[in-house]
Amino acid sequence: MLLGAHVPTAGGVPRAPGNGDSIAATAIQIFTRSQRQWKAKPMTADESGAFRAALGGSGVKAVLSHASYLINLCSVVPGFRALSRRTLAEELRRCDALGIPYAVVHPGAHMGAGERAGLAAVARSLDEVRRRTRGLSAMPLLEVTAGQGSCLGHRFEEVAEILDQVKEPDRVGVCLDTCHLLAAGYDISTRRGYEQTIGDFDRVLGLDRLKAIHLNDSQKPLGSRVDRHAHIGEGFLGLNTFARFVNDPRLGAVPMVVETPGPAEVWKKEIALLRGLVGRRPRG
Repeated sequence: MLLGAHVPTAGGVPRAPGNGDSIAATAIQIFTRSQRQWKAKPMTADESGAFRAALGGSGVKAVLSHASYLINLCSVVPGFRALSRRTLAEELRRCDALGIPYAVVHPGAHMGAGERAGLAAVARSLDEVRRRTRGLSAMPLLEVTAGQGSCLGHRFEEVAEILDQVKEPDRVGVCLDTCHLLAAGYDISTRRGYEQTIGDFDRVLGLDRLKAIHLNDSQKPLGSRVDRHAHIGEGFLGLNTFARFVNDPRLGAVPMVVETPGPAEVWKKEIALLRGLVGRRPRG
């Protein structure tokens, strides 16, 4: 099972695989750069080589990147939209250098322009990013959101509309977040709701497009449209929900990472708790 957490890179990206090993992770997610500013130091050959060597000597089998939270691919401010495109393109270049196949990114907020205009703008931005990174192996994953404010992508149909307008839809994948799903109104906390949600995803988007899953409990209830992560089993989702995810054979090859508040010892316990759910039949 590809299971782990978003781990820190303090001291350099090459530290990430070791941080993953310290919590018994077989999958990790990282920031390849600071999330607090647009500018980032260039990725050096020494840094990428050290990361690849550390990864090869670790028990980590899958790595994801999470692109900057500053990015808004449908910003109505031209300069901000241009910075967003440039930053995502640079993230994919960094991922390619590190051998990371996927960079998770939020679609963005339409800021009053309306959903249809916003979704079309996201598609245009993705086309421009792909044009700038043609030939690279790394690809963006659109994360299904909680739907706060004017944020797009909280319904599978919205994500599908973006992909329908992208020129190379096979070069864009999707990431699910359990907290976001509940907040957006998908009742994955019950057996019936879980099956309906996975079935809807397959019907609207196709499970072949699902490349990553964030496992987070939710501080807020179903349909709240508020993104507040809770520790596994301590929110409105509960352990039965996570038992469904880790035991679903349709998701067996998909990397799953925890994005809950740390520190590392907490993630280690949560990963052990999730592994302990394997083989357990969920109730309800």
